[in-house]
Amino acid sequence: MSNAATTEAKPAAPAPPPVEKIKIKVDGREVEVPKMLPNWQGKLEATTMLQAVQIAGGEVPHYCYHPKLPVAGNCRMCLVEFGTPMMGPDRKPVFNEDGSPKIAKSVLPYEPSTPRGAIACATPISPGMEIYPNSSATKQMREAVLESLLINHPLDCPICDQAGECKLQEYSVQHGQAGSNFVEAKVHKPKAVDLGPRIVLDDERCVLCTRCIRFTKDIAGDDALGIVNRGSYNTIAAFPGAKFDNNYTLNTVDLCPVGALTSKDFRFQMRVWFLKETKSLCTSCGTGCNTVIGSREGKVYRYEPRQNDAVNSTWMCDSGRLNYKWIGREDRLQDVLVRGQKSTWASALKEISEKLSKAASGSVAVIASARQTTEELYLLKKLATKLGALTDSVARMGEADKLLVAADKNPNSNGARLTGIAGAELGSAISKIADGIHSGAIKTLVVFGDDVTKAGISADLLAKLETLIVSDILPNATTKAAHYVLPGCAHAEKRGTFVNVKGRLQKFTKAVEPKGDARPEWEFLHELVHNVTGQNGFISIEGLFNQMAKEVPGFAGIEWAQVDDQGVNTIS
Repeated sequence: MSNAATTEAKPAAPAPPPVEKIKIKVDGREVEVPKMLPNWQGKLEATTMLQAVQIAGGEVPHYCYHPKLPVAGNCRMCLVEFGTPMMGPDRKPVFNEDGSPKIAKSVLPYEPSTPRGAIACATPISPGMEIYPNSSATKQMREAVLESLLINHPLDCPICDQAGECKLQEYSVQHGQAGSNFVEAKVHKPKAVDLGPRIVLDDERCVLCTRCIRFTKDIAGDDALGIVNRGSYNTIAAFPGAKFDNNYTLNTVDLCPVGALTSKDFRFQMRVWFLKETKSLCTSCGTGCNTVIGSREGKVYRYEPRQNDAVNSTWMCDSGRLNYKWIGREDRLQDVLVRGQKSTWASALKEISEKLSKAASGSVAVIASARQTTEELYLLKKLATKLGALTDSVARMGEADKLLVAADKNPNSNGARLTGIAGAELGSAISKIADGIHSGAIKTLVVFGDDVTKAGISADLLAKLETLIVSDILPNATTKAAHYVLPGCAHAEKRGTFVNVKGRLQKFTKAVEPKGDARPEWEFLHELVHNVTGQNGFISIEGLFNQMAKEVPGFAGIEWAQVDDQGVNTIS
């Protein structure tokens, strides 16, 4: 009997329980929606009117509601007319002549001819309920709420940073009135308030949605904001004597539906409708927060978080968000240098290929940064294998927090491990490489993306090498000592993948062009690999990734086309 016949079949995983659904009507159209949905904490709660309308393909305008925050229900913009099945004196449903349930629309108890709206963000649905998000009564409610919000709002849209991304602008056009009945003087509140080191507050623009307060307290865990004063003089403020200063303050700028909270970094820099938006990743730590890069004419102006519930929800830390200005630094490496003299890619790669091809096995070492893409690390590993080279990556560790920041400050440490360029513990082989240089056994060192003088290989040791080949983005002590300098690219200037600390493979796309002669490292690495090993290179990142996935066990079965915006988990 074969082994296959004697092997006991594993029991199939139990099927998930069916989702209980409720039948309701939205603007007269019957739809089925889940009875329960995850709330901001991921716990199941009764589905609300707002969620039901969204599932039905409609929209309920709102300010205070946010799917990742506790429900407040204070802006009233989501008021909708609704009705529920009528119950008779015997508490049994009443039916129409055609057999359909008779619906009783909700009205004011003291004025039965006037519909009574419900706040859709906080009102749970019930079987047979009818919701009218586009009825004339609902539209009147929205007009009234908008009129109330705009009474004291300043007319400064032309100079507001939120213009183009402002829900007050959008809803005013879509749901507001053409004219105003208000003739009294507007209430004036503080403007350009220095709320903290990265945030400016304009209290006149604030609609008191309290998104910033709820995020700061319930997500960031820093109960630093509140509402002061009364009535129409209410304002958002930090607690007396305190500054709004934690590592997540700039998320409140994203959350603010109007122009009340603005970023000091982006304030008055660029109109948002001029920006090109590119899906990317944050490289400040191993979490790999999903981002959108806003750029124009080759310059990066801002990072914003992009939703990925498997990685960063809809948030990112301030330090990661502001870590982009180095991309456009004036001292960027832009020229190919051979022994300190400007050269060409063709000439430099030819020389390097000849030197590496003639190098004795074991006389070469490769230190590849875990800030390089997975594809680049894969190519460097192929090169190292051919040369019998010792390889490693520099570990970068720091402090973590309880929300998003990881202790690993490399964005691709797991990529370095999976491709084999580094072992389980990054940096464990660097001392061996240093000893090899000191003894003369290692005569050629290839460094990609790291200043090894800060990692245990001093400038004096580098001076002992016969050949030092360095690729980097910014000048440092290692590039200064290099015989060959190959200018590389920031992640915003190329395509590729990273594997975050949880093993999720994620890809990013190119936002801006590199400066000078800088090239994506994988482009010239595949030429080196072809010249030294004889293996065919690839003209596209897609082909390179797919070849890597065939050869690296950790990526088995994955193709570039399968890696969507949410990424793919490489750890089973």
